Amino acid sequence: MSTSLVSAPALVSPPALVSAPPLVSAPGTPTGVAPTGVAAPTPATPVGSTPAGCGSTATGPLGVLGVPGQVNLDYAATAPCARAAADAVAELLPWYGSVHRGAGALSRRSTLAYERARQDVGDFLGVRPDDHVVFTRNTTDALNLLARALPPGTRVVTFAAEHHANLLPWPTGTVRLPVPGSAGDAVRAVDAALRELRRGSGGGAPILVAVTGASNVTGECWPIAELARVAHAHGARIALDAAQLAPHAELDVTALTVDYLALSGHKLYAPFGIGVLAGRADWLDAAPPYLAGGGATLGVGAATHDVRWADGPGRHEAGTPNLLGAVALAAVCTALAEADRAAQYAHEQALLARLRSGLAALPDVAELRTFEADAPRVGIVSFVVAGRESAAVAADLAQHWQLGLRDGLFCAHPLARRLLAEAATRSGRRDLPPTALRASIGLGSTVAHVDRLLTALAATR
Repeated sequence: MSTSLVSAPALVSPPALVSAPPLVSAPGTPTGVAPTGVAAPTPATPVGSTPAGCGSTATGPLGVLGVPGQVNLDYAATAPCARAAADAVAELLPWYGSVHRGAGALSRRSTLAYERARQDVGDFLGVRPDDHVVFTRNTTDALNLLARALPPGTRVVTFAAEHHANLLPWPTGTVRLPVPGSAGDAVRAVDAALRELRRGSGGGAPILVAVTGASNVTGECWPIAELARVAHAHGARIALDAAQLAPHAELDVTALTVDYLALSGHKLYAPFGIGVLAGRADWLDAAPPYLAGGGATLGVGAATHDVRWADGPGRHEAGTPNLLGAVALAAVCTALAEADRAAQYAHEQALLARLRSGLAALPDVAELRTFEADAPRVGIVSFVVAGRESAAVAADLAQHWQLGLRDGLFCAHPLARRLLAEAATRSGRRDLPPTALRASIGLGSTVAHVDRLLTALAATR
């Protein structure tokens, strides 16, 4: 991985950041235990009191911060802050200084912390030795950077099932494939599209396949390793939108053979305005800087446009970098790498199964899904309540039950609208609302949180 480490001054102890070992497990089929039923509804708890088992206690590096009594089931929008992130920021704040721009102890300490954060994040993602890890603002920013770095004439292939971040940045001429009905359909659609593009381009034009790892609407996991294999068989590259997958599953860029990966810190328990684009260096080093300014240059001459741009991650990190965001994200990555991810995954899958079976037992609730009902998925469920506007349901849950959910079309309008129509067909209901509700879980989520939502929905029908 391309980094630019600097030596720490002798009088300054290095930041408490440890390089995490590369993760070698690619995300697989969920194996969580599926509960057979849901606990019987309990009486509503009045606003202002704390429901038993609700709220979060931030113990340990992966404990999450929260407000007692408030049940957060909106992790897919923005995950709560992990203790590891908060502690890392608090530890560095006294030493906070300029990065790559000073000789003083604070600047040297800050520069070392920033580049160590880059190394730790790269290790967490299992990047290749010559890959770049570029810090951005979020996944949207990372994918826009990649779109600006595409070689001239690149054709992009994506799906209508994507988040807007993976729909809108790509150039004119992008091939948008229909929403597939299964993981196998997705692989076959990409294979057919690439065959056609290679036939039409004479075989030599660059092609990028851009896909999600897990849907932000349904939580369904996409067959990334298979899509990468097909892409490479046609001489194409593949970019993975890992915003929703990274918080739930182990990722390894090398094992998955993806060429680029984008993620957001705020969805990975590090809410300090940081994101990442990791992947192949050649396209990034050949492209004009995403931002022009200080830090992206090797030298600027007197003449207009007499600029020598830097290579490496700094080429696309002009301006003062987000040191605290990088350090926070690295701390969470290190904590996750040292945790029992299999146990975390099993716990989440048990909660997810409990939530889905409980929703299925409510006669007026219909779940949204793209693939078959038992397809692998992470802790995200979108649904509608027949005869009720989703915004009104969300407001009621927040006001009377202290439950935080998302309502709307989830920045994936083409997909959400299609799935709402399909849910109406499957359920035979004509009174489904035009927008949906989404419940999402993660670190800190409990059985009590899930049961509270199911109890509230049963009471507010």
